Amino acid sequence: MNPAPSIVFFTTASGAGYGLLLWLCVLRPLGLVPGGSGFGLVALGVATALVVAGLLSSTAHLGRPERAWRAFSQWRSSWLSREGVAAVATFVPMVLFGLSVLAGNGAAAALTGLLAAAGAAVTVWCTGMIYASLKPVRQWHHPLVPWGYMLFAGFSGAALLAALAGFWGQAAWPAALAAGLGAASFGFKRAYWAEIDAPPPAGTPTIETATGLGRIGATRPLDPPHTEQTWLLREMGFRVARKHSRKLRLLVLGGFGAAALVSLLAAFAGGPLAGLLLVVGAAAALGGLLVERWLMFAEATHTVTLFYTGEA
Repeated sequence: MNPAPSIVFFTTASGAGYGLLLWLCVLRPLGLVPGGSGFGLVALGVATALVVAGLLSSTAHLGRPERAWRAFSQWRSSWLSREGVAAVATFVPMVLFGLSVLAGNGAAAALTGLLAAAGAAVTVWCTGMIYASLKPVRQWHHPLVPWGYMLFAGFSGAALLAALAGFWGQAAWPAALAAGLGAASFGFKRAYWAEIDAPPPAGTPTIETATGLGRIGATRPLDPPHTEQTWLLREMGFRVARKHSRKLRLLVLGGFGAAALVSLLAAFAGGPLAGLLLVVGAAAALGGLLVERWLMFAEATHTVTLFYTGEA
């Protein structure tokens, strides 16, 4: 699949923003991050900026962006529509949470924060299900995909929250959380790649099952259906070389591993060094996620490519 920059940025930025919002709203009432209004408003501002930037960038992938509002009407059957509804609905408790923090009302901030955290989790789950519900794409139609979206949003959000909390000198808990989620993301991504690299399960469409000719792996198209590049080939038939894929996977694991390691060190270091380590950790987490998002699209194959190349 074609890894469109707008969608790569959207899934990375919005996921990090919702993850930051979730952990801010959960950890703040517990006293595990700075409790002042200054920190709360700064962290909420960063989360909101990431969410808005991600949602706006997603419209760049639409052929008619001015019709994006119509997506909200199909929430009964479309995960894309549910994502849009959940994203808009989450802004209500987000605003109320910000006003409560500004007013110094701890009880109201805790209540509205929990509602905002729930909205953030639902929105990220809907984003993951957009891809997991697409049966023609084997690498996406997998039970691990939506959980991966949740895990990576939580990981990047925790890394950002820890980096911000480092400037207030109270980052031990979010740093430890980022370290644990970074290690979990490292292991999760290895497990996911092992799943999609395995031979396709029985029942997966092939050119042989489509035509009824030959044994698996022995049939090839005699001639291509056309000689010109088409939208389907450009969008659905994108291929990344295996050697490049391996290198990019190492970059992803390196970013996740580095973020987990420096976050763990920062959780025990304290002082200015911890703040510097956490900024490095957040940068490594987001860098690794950008590459991971690009690979998620580049390595995906759509069944329609059977018609053009004989492979899917």
